Amino acid sequence: MAAGLILGFTAMSVAVVSILAAPFQEAIISRLATAFVYPLGFIICIMSRTQLFTEHTATAVYPVLDGKAGIAGLIRLWLTVIMGNILGAVISAGLLTAADEVIQGKQGYVLVGHHLVMYGNSSLLVSAVLAGWLMAMGGWLVLATPSPISQIVCIYIVTFLIGIGGLHHSIAGSVEMFTAFFISDHFSIGQTLRFIGLAITGNLIGGSIFVALLNYGHIRKTQKVARNRISRSN
Repeated sequence: MAAGLILGFTAMSVAVVSILAAPFQEAIISRLATAFVYPLGFIICIMSRTQLFTEHTATAVYPVLDGKAGIAGLIRLWLTVIMGNILGAVISAGLLTAADEVIQGKQGYVLVGHHLVMYGNSSLLVSAVLAGWLMAMGGWLVLATPSPISQIVCIYIVTFLIGIGGLHHSIAGSVEMFTAFFISDHFSIGQTLRFIGLAITGNLIGGSIFVALLNYGHIRKTQKVARNRISRSN
């Protein structure tokens, strides 16, 4: 739940920057500005070791592929983290809505909300697959990188790419979508649930197939080659 709450700061930052960049009337300025601040909530979320669903789409699959855990445990983990993240997203959206007199991000939330619902099912799903692929790679890089500064850089790079591409992340997008739904009558509960369902599905495909299966196959092959070399040298 904490991860969903923390990603509210990404939603807030993107909304406010979207409003500040609007007077320039240049798409490139708006895109770069929002991409610049998009990673901030993710850095806090991941470095504070809260449980973010898109981190687990790949890392939780490796023990299953290695025979050290079962499918039932994997599904239980995913469902638990998703429910906690979505609950945190709802609470965070409520807090942002209640504080909007101070934040003054309503127009930004509406703008972002339209970006989340304006695409067809196939476009939204593929966008979410790409975002899930990047986030799972980010989780992989954080585990492989011991230095905290290097970890922050890795998180920033992958989430900047999500932001600059306008790709759809299920949990950050849920905060944005719920906030837009709470703060404006432009959006319906059907649109909100459609986005969340497609984003979660796409993120899961991107992380578990494009990262987990490919990385696992590569690692196993590399380990086999290394063992053969050691055997020959002995």
